[in-house]
Amino acid sequence: MEIPRTNLDALQSFAVFADTLNFSESARLLHISQPALHAKVRKLSEQLDARLYLRVGSALELTSVGEQVARHARELLSLNRRFVKGLETGRDKPAVTLAAGEGAYLYLLGKALSQFSGPGASPHLELLTRNRDESIQAVRAGQAQLGIAPLSAVPTDLRAVRLTVVGQALVVPRTHALAARRSVRLRDLKDMQLIVPPAGKPHRELLGRLLQAESIPWQPSLEANGWELMLRFAQLGFGATVVNACCRIPKGLVGIPLSGYPPLEYHVFHAADRPPNPHVQRLMDALLAHGDHWQAALQPARKTA
Repeated sequence: MEIPRTNLDALQSFAVFADTLNFSESARLLHISQPALHAKVRKLSEQLDARLYLRVGSALELTSVGEQVARHARELLSLNRRFVKGLETGRDKPAVTLAAGEGAYLYLLGKALSQFSGPGASPHLELLTRNRDESIQAVRAGQAQLGIAPLSAVPTDLRAVRLTVVGQALVVPRTHALAARRSVRLRDLKDMQLIVPPAGKPHRELLGRLLQAESIPWQPSLEANGWELMLRFAQLGFGATVVNACCRIPKGLVGIPLSGYPPLEYHVFHAADRPPNPHVQRLMDALLAHGDHWQAALQPARKTA
């Protein structure tokens, strides 16, 4: 595939089409006619001598080549936006984009990100808040150069390095009968009123399967999306909850290590066909150097919770 033969305007139009997979919507966003967009995409396909999308039923899907072209096109769009912004502000700094979940930003990554983006640091750091599947997709699509998420298996189109391993903790009031325990097991959750994520969320589904496998009855007392909300509602007395052991436990609550729940292996990853440039590698090195910082940072909070 000889990208230099391609037309820049067609590539940038394809980037918009790849995000919507809808010719009508893409043409509207590009302020061109639908036939004109069809012609741009068709010409690009001919230049690359490859099919860029397929029709599957009533929907359109990118081919593997189409996904590669879309990543390349998004990078060109991003570079163009930064160039124009640099002209407007008189500054043109390179940027590194990271995709990770809210919990990772709150509890795992603070030390590394502070070191990477200190005063006068270059490049500019852009952060996308995405769940696990969305972080993977952002890296695949070229919207982020690096992603961080718990991965039980690494997809073949990604290259990943383990960042840290995080267990689970049962969080209960200090007055709870289990509060003095050094650790608890799944069977200790019998008949508990638990604050859990909404149905369909990975944490909720896995916890439910583990409890069901051991015939442990339990009841959801409240649904809340995100560790912070779950802990806040536990603090307000709505029930106990199970959260990542890296979470800071609010005043009046105790976090007890929970055995029987598989630990989460967080990885930092990038697209296999896109080796990190020096800026991205520097961020990756900083993340890995401080991957376990949360353990030391959590100790004082554990003692005073």
